[in-house]
Amino acid sequence: MIRAMWTAASGMQAQQLNVDTISNNLANANTTAYKKERAEFKDLLYQQLSYDEGRPVNLSVGHGVKPSAIVKDFSSGSPQETDNPLDLAIDGEGFFTVLGPNDKELYTKDGSFKLSVDGDTVMLTTSEGYPVLDSGGAEIYFDSDQKDISISKLGIISVKNEDGTTEDLTRVGTARFLNPQGLEATGDNLYAATVASGDPIYEDETDSTSTINQGYLESSNVQVVKEMVDLITAQRAYEINSKSIQTADEMLSTADNLKR
Repeated sequence: MIRAMWTAASGMQAQQLNVDTISNNLANANTTAYKKERAEFKDLLYQQLSYDEGRPVNLSVGHGVKPSAIVKDFSSGSPQETDNPLDLAIDGEGFFTVLGPNDKELYTKDGSFKLSVDGDTVMLTTSEGYPVLDSGGAEIYFDSDQKDISISKLGIISVKNEDGTTEDLTRVGTARFLNPQGLEATGDNLYAATVASGDPIYEDETDSTSTINQGYLESSNVQVVKEMVDLITAQRAYEINSKSIQTADEMLSTADNLKR
């Protein structure tokens, strides 16, 4: 019965983590370019109560469950039209490159960019004010007299000058990773490269797996109905594990009362 209590307790802890993960998904259902997460679990060691090589089936008891990973699903969300020329939705494996705190390069799928004005120069930034980088790793600037910013499917940024001519300035920086699951989520819709993710593979016009849609934002890929079903399933599993502890406790009490 003691084994049953520990086993059920590990199940309750696992389902609590599962509920925490699902709750975070639901909380970010309307977050731009949010990628849903899924908790994964593994069973624990087994105790061999009886083992005989000649028997087709032996007797072993498991010791519960443990969390193994929380995996992000990087499938694309639906594009939402905004008609804002600074809103960009990236379709494909790529991430926008951003200069984060302490001059550290970060990556994002959130293309809700803004213009930060400093005197006669204007810089393209994220909503938090982090500079967006071009394909050469430099910050993207515009002159105050340049207007009608246009960004092609390949990420080429064009502007219209005062004399009416169109000028290509640079290309929005994008990068992909061999293992995006290994990226570290740092908050603010930003990711940092890690040893597990591998080094960023910077894309250019001739080697790109991504296309950019101007005037669109990528929505979250969270499916609310599925998350609600998963939440109910996790709750029921939690309740069943708690019932297992109550049952084991009652059986122990019955065994203790036999001597009375």
